[in-house]
Amino acid sequence: MGLNAKEQAQRIDKIFRDRFAATPRMYFSPGRINIIGEHVDYNDGFVMPAAIDRGIYFAISVNDSRQANVIAPDLGQEYSFDVDDIQKNKGWRNYILGVLDQFQKEHLTLPGFNCVLGGDLPSGAGMSSSAAVECGLAWSLNEAMGWKIGRMKIAKLCQKAEHTFPGVMCGIMDQFANMMGKTGHAILLDCRNLEYHYLPLPLEDYTIFMLNTRVHHSLASSEYNLRREQCEEGVHIIQQHMPAVQALRDIREKELYDFIDLMPSEIFQKCLFVVQEISRTRQAAKLLEQGRLEDLGKLMFNTHEGLSKLYQVSCDELDFLVEEAAKEPAIIGARMVGGGFGGCTINIIRRDAADEFLARTTERYKKKFNIRAEAYEVRLWEGTHEIGG
Repeated sequence: MGLNAKEQAQRIDKIFRDRFAATPRMYFSPGRINIIGEHVDYNDGFVMPAAIDRGIYFAISVNDSRQANVIAPDLGQEYSFDVDDIQKNKGWRNYILGVLDQFQKEHLTLPGFNCVLGGDLPSGAGMSSSAAVECGLAWSLNEAMGWKIGRMKIAKLCQKAEHTFPGVMCGIMDQFANMMGKTGHAILLDCRNLEYHYLPLPLEDYTIFMLNTRVHHSLASSEYNLRREQCEEGVHIIQQHMPAVQALRDIREKELYDFIDLMPSEIFQKCLFVVQEISRTRQAAKLLEQGRLEDLGKLMFNTHEGLSKLYQVSCDELDFLVEEAAKEPAIIGARMVGGGFGGCTINIIRRDAADEFLARTTERYKKKFNIRAEAYEVRLWEGTHEIGG
């Protein structure tokens, strides 16, 4: 049995106090799920993310030096560096360093600081642990230094941080959800102009479980960037005939088919998925506003089919879990989430059937792949915020 939220915070707080003999400020930086709208944020589309009650806890305080000391106990690693000499490094360090680099580009004087971070958000599971690290650090330093940078700007800075140091050309969704999450609500976000509104998610007799494949295929990051390039190539071809098109959100499915013979097949398929997914997300928002959760669930299954067959970012393990979910009457919607090639599926399941389904499915998964899948129940939660230790 894992630690609950209070115990996680106390664990990180204690490590900090024992190591630095000081009292930190404590922050919770949530992971995120995306109900629908996958791989469309970098195509100016619509997404429907939500912050969740799993995430990363930060214990942090400014020190009197020019050195930053960061401890990641869950990784068994520590990292100390001079804040006046921010250079790319490797692994998780780049999520820290990228944020500090963006602050410097804003002409802010970085403080020396001590930080311990860790929590219950599995890395590589499609719940955006990278944005949780970036935004948690950025917001805690913002508050500690009294910089008064707004939440939206923090999200944008952290997106740039991920583009530059880790080199992942992510859209804005992950950082936006981390900063702007609201308990019990999903968010319909227009990724072109960042207009948004909150949508209550009326779960009632249902709950949300994430099923973690516990695989993270090595091609995930490179293939993510390739998908972005393929979408851009599709837009470039379209613009030769429709100059007003800036992104795939500007073209309807019927219009896209006019280009089927002008694009390589793999480019057309990627564009087709994006155009369909943007349409699905808009439809899903209307369904939620009408309280039609079951109809929303059907769209989630359709999304997975597109991600697997057209966008080709799924894998055998993810497909297996969604196929098992589709057999279960108590599950009204399921799909893969995140960049793909591993990570989690999201499942909206009736509460009274959850335990039986999870036990049966994880057993079948273990038998087929010799991997023990993990299940996490999640609730929709607040964006990054200060907490008690």
